Amino acid sequence: MMSEEATKREFPNFDFTTGEVLLINKPYTWTSFDVVGKIRNSFKPLKLKVGHAGTLDPLATGLLIICTGKLTKQIDTFQAEEKEYIGTFTLGSTTPSYDLETEVDQTFDTSGLTEKDILETTRYFIGDLDQYPPVHSAIKVDGERLYLKARRGEEVVLKTRKVTISEFEITRIALPEVDFRVICSKGTYIRSLAHDFGKKLNNGAHLSKLRRTRSGNFKVESAFEVMELVNHIREIKTQPDFK
Repeated sequence: MMSEEATKREFPNFDFTTGEVLLINKPYTWTSFDVVGKIRNSFKPLKLKVGHAGTLDPLATGLLIICTGKLTKQIDTFQAEEKEYIGTFTLGSTTPSYDLETEVDQTFDTSGLTEKDILETTRYFIGDLDQYPPVHSAIKVDGERLYLKARRGEEVVLKTRKVTISEFEITRIALPEVDFRVICSKGTYIRSLAHDFGKKLNNGAHLSKLRRTRSGNFKVESAFEVMELVNHIREIKTQPDFK
């Protein structure tokens, strides 16, 4: 039987001020800002720049890239890299937010959907696409987040965004659930993909599970748990050479 010491995670010799790229496995229901705030607070009283490269919705899990110190200047570069996701669409129902953040507003009969229909529909979403973002999103319109306008019931005219989906495959069909894997460009909304996928089937769909597995060359398998990293920072910041 392995001892606790033998199984303890080994950490590199961090230099947070010069700059580190920290890979985090974002927990379910946490916002990306929650993760940044938790890590930033762990450095106190040292004031250190901390930011994330690519927002994950609260109901999504998986790889979140955190930059510290001087590497925060490279956030845009990391954010621009392609992403890989796995997750689940639930067919037969839609929600205003296109995911589980809001209640189901419409239901559809899925009994006529075939495996062939579902598999063939993926081909309509591979390549360069004009995609509408969800109304419940953090995009700013007239200086205000869209989700704030949506919560007040305000109507907003949305503009499409150019996105690229290079790979889109269905990995499991167990109606009403459909599992998928997607590789896509920066700015792609998987919630919108779920919604549009349902419409293309002359049905409805919403995103019920999402996990980011890769961003550029960074993979979630190499990520730290939030509190694992926070506790390590709290432990080493008492050392005289901490920086």
